[in-house]
Amino acid sequence: MSDKTHSSLISMARADGAQEPIVPLKLGERVRALRKERNMTLEQAAKRAGLARSTLSKIENEQMSPTFDAVRKLAHGLGISVPQLFTPPHAGAAGGRMAVTRAGEGRPHLTTTYEHELLAANMKGKQMLPYRARVRARDLEEFTGWVRHDGEEFLYVLSGIVRFYSEFYEPLEMRRGDSVYYDATMGHNVVSVSQEDAVILWVTSMA
Repeated sequence: MSDKTHSSLISMARADGAQEPIVPLKLGERVRALRKERNMTLEQAAKRAGLARSTLSKIENEQMSPTFDAVRKLAHGLGISVPQLFTPPHAGAAGGRMAVTRAGEGRPHLTTTYEHELLAANMKGKQMLPYRARVRARDLEEFTGWVRHDGEEFLYVLSGIVRFYSEFYEPLEMRRGDSVYYDATMGHNVVSVSQEDAVILWVTSMA
């Protein structure tokens, strides 16, 4: 088994989602959208923000640039922080995305050391890569080197016992319910030390 197998799994998942272009923020449009999301009239929003209705109308219609004090009042009135006011929503992204993977319906990816099952495989542009893995390896010698890749990783033991090897720490024996969160650029490998194959949940950031 090549030590690149685990990393290639991450790379393939990253390739599914393309980077979205950065769109310049129009503050007036952003304020209007936030106000309407909260089902607030112009009068209600202006009152909550402590601004004149005419002032808020001019801001929404890009007829005036608000002072910092007005921006602070707007954010308070809309119930958000100032940075959130200037953070544009992702183009075309729905705020309630969801992907369900029924038991046994994940996308399989088999190797000589792991049986990976990709979860939420059909969701594009994920910020995390969750997958279930059956750990076949019983000895560190079964790997040709350290697995390492960009991002951070979370490992949770679902059943069995594993030994987590890492580049800078002593080997860690982990049982059902144990977890570890680590920098995935650090070399790491996992083997089963129980009689049966251990089963783990891995969640990798897509950074």
